[in-house]
Amino acid sequence: MKRRIFLQSAALAGGALSSLSSLLAWAASGEKIKLIGGPEPFNYAWLKGLARTLATQPYQSYAAKLPASLQNLTWDQYQQLQYQRDHALWGDRDSNFRAQFFHLGLYFKTPVRMYKVSNGQAQEIAYDPAMFTYGKSGVEPSKLPKDLGFAGFRLNYHSDWTRDVAAFLGASYFRAVGGEMQYGLSARGLAIDTAMPRPEEFPEFVRFWLEQPADNSQSLVVYALLDSSSTSGAYRFTITPGDTLVMDMDVALYPRKPIERLGIAPITSMYMVGENDRRANWDWRPEIHDADGLAIWTGNGEWIWRPLNNPRQMRFNAYDDNNLHGFGLLQRDRNFDHYQDDGAFYDKRPSLWVEPKDAWGKGSVQLVEIPTLDETFDNVVAFWNPKELVKPGQEYLYSYRLYWSGLPPVHTPLAYVVATRSGLGGVVGRRRNYFSWRFTVDFIGGKLALLGKDAKLEAVVTSSRGRVELLSCRPQLHIGGYRAQFDIVPLDVKQDPIDIRLFLKLGKEAMSETWLYQWNPPPANERDLRNPGHL
Repeated sequence: MKRRIFLQSAALAGGALSSLSSLLAWAASGEKIKLIGGPEPFNYAWLKGLARTLATQPYQSYAAKLPASLQNLTWDQYQQLQYQRDHALWGDRDSNFRAQFFHLGLYFKTPVRMYKVSNGQAQEIAYDPAMFTYGKSGVEPSKLPKDLGFAGFRLNYHSDWTRDVAAFLGASYFRAVGGEMQYGLSARGLAIDTAMPRPEEFPEFVRFWLEQPADNSQSLVVYALLDSSSTSGAYRFTITPGDTLVMDMDVALYPRKPIERLGIAPITSMYMVGENDRRANWDWRPEIHDADGLAIWTGNGEWIWRPLNNPRQMRFNAYDDNNLHGFGLLQRDRNFDHYQDDGAFYDKRPSLWVEPKDAWGKGSVQLVEIPTLDETFDNVVAFWNPKELVKPGQEYLYSYRLYWSGLPPVHTPLAYVVATRSGLGGVVGRRRNYFSWRFTVDFIGGKLALLGKDAKLEAVVTSSRGRVELLSCRPQLHIGGYRAQFDIVPLDVKQDPIDIRLFLKLGKEAMSETWLYQWNPPPANERDLRNPGHL
């Protein structure tokens, strides 16, 4: 999937707007927004009923053919289609929120229907060329259909009317920012059959209802209708901006047919180059990634840290659990010097933490890592997959909270990983007689600062294959923590993955979260020992 403004491979959703004859005059409130038809009662129960009804009917595509002038835009031309701020929804009110709409075009070719909700009444918002400026795009608004429709929307908060705090654009993709006001990874409404031996299905948000907030409200409620060939669904987002932006999610799904791999609360990110994986290290920047690890807080209380990779082949991992406490893709490394990127600002990319608000039962956190040679490709996906098979004719309810921030609001009370590095193993100054690979893992926090000089802190390492050697655990005074280091020796020429597990302990007490890693030994012809001539 392509990325940056939301994933260029997934089409947007939506239905055709009503006929021009139903366009009303300017809204009575004075907003520069045109509305279609009359107001109709609306609430979440009604939306769930609509989704349930849709699921009993054959799926019909929402795609529409756009004029050639919009289909053939370059990215730079599409960027010229800018929304007029004075046409923002609620722009005439003393409101903490405003909404602006995205124009159709380029990769976003299917209209999405938009509604405003006030006092329990919903009314559809009409496309109007006066909402946009067209700059040097080459698009002539007078030649566009009057019922063209929208591609998505963005939200502004009163603390900064220029920069948006959340945006919904592309299939069921959306993203948000915390206090650092920097976009990065994305969330999705739903994932279906990700990393299966067939094309992935991308459900689409086909309608949005934006509820007018009270003038002093710090939260905004957005509703969405999701639809695809496999399922329909009703979504309610309660969005509260802040240093940590919080989205409270209520989801009701109504499958049309059995779904083999359902992905709840999917997160999509990019990992190209990092301290532990330099396979694609031809760029001048030391690291390039939106997130550097998957964090899991299991139902039994264990904290897991799984560093991300840019593998040679696609990887799929499932971490079984029962009633997990949460999971997320995090950007723990927030040191500008590690990226040296003053344009993309990877050091400021938000982390995203998913917290179930009810018991999700048995299932697994699933992680997909896809090879990439370019940072514009989102190659990492993580989601919750329920163990129960999804069947048609049933209702599946999920409630969870999304936290968008530099680091999540919850973290392990134990020591946690701040860096994972890897490279050729062996002993410096000695000739290597066989191939091995070194892992260096740094921990800080927890009770490490309490340890005396004579404390016998141990690193416990296990691996699914190969031999572990040169294991050590020693203080790292410059970070106020400890470093665990070891080599893995593959005992064959296989390239199959080796699963590695590491944690720190003092006596019988676990002192750190659990570090999990999956390493594929390189092909035999790439296992260069790199012995210098003088040894």
